[in-house]
Amino acid sequence: MTEQSLTVGSLEWFYREVSPQNPTDKSPVMLLHGLPSHSYTWRNIMPVLAEKGFSAIAPDWIGSGKSAKPDKRDFAYTPQAYREALNSLIEALEIAKLSLVVQGFLASVGIQYALTYPDKIDRLIILNTPLSPDVKLPWLMQQWAIPFMGDMVTQDPLLVDRTLEGGSGFVISDEDLAVYRQPFLKSSAVGRALLATTKNLQLAASMTAIQEGFTTWEHPTLMIWGMADPWLSSESPEKLANRYGNVELIQLGEAKHYPQEHWGQEVSEAIVNFLRRQA
Repeated sequence: MTEQSLTVGSLEWFYREVSPQNPTDKSPVMLLHGLPSHSYTWRNIMPVLAEKGFSAIAPDWIGSGKSAKPDKRDFAYTPQAYREALNSLIEALEIAKLSLVVQGFLASVGIQYALTYPDKIDRLIILNTPLSPDVKLPWLMQQWAIPFMGDMVTQDPLLVDRTLEGGSGFVISDEDLAVYRQPFLKSSAVGRALLATTKNLQLAASMTAIQEGFTTWEHPTLMIWGMADPWLSSESPEKLANRYGNVELIQLGEAKHYPQEHWGQEVSEAIVNFLRRQA
């Protein structure tokens, strides 16, 4: 896995990338992380994709990881701003069509991107990402947007430990947590960006747009769901899988909000099998 950076307009993107020795003829895969994570969350998935012949890219969202963290006066940190920035990144990478993997809060922007630009999408894979207009941010994340409290909480690197382990329900190694914490230790900008993102998440409006978008969505879609997620019910993916013939659901009974952290093998196998299958 290599680490790359690319400046698109005024924004510098950091991304991790794998290139297979024996590539397939399938579209490249882009993996989008949620909050408060970054592209490191795909460390167990990307090597398997490369081994099976898929090229893959996992960017850090603007405001996260090693990507740019502009002031809120220069980047709005709204779903629309993220979607437009993502589109510009994909164009700059000269990717005509890709398969998209998303997981977590904020990664719903990736679903909105797919619904907005369906011609650029081959297949869509969703892991524990908000889908329903009645979804609420978990209290751990709500604190990030509370006046004064949010300013303090988002500057605490240990919010990473509390959120990732709280959502996954299992211990994450100190070595891995150190990588996740690193951006918070280097600059206060990542905390300010997290606060702005949380304040501007527009969850209800985004979920309504996604719900409406699925009524005309025809691309093959796989949902891999940690059924023990403390923050997101399995009701929405189950309804979508029952309602639409192009949507299928794989249930991971013991996995929680970040299934890629502890169920990497199962998630990788499900993704590879889905991408290899004929439409």
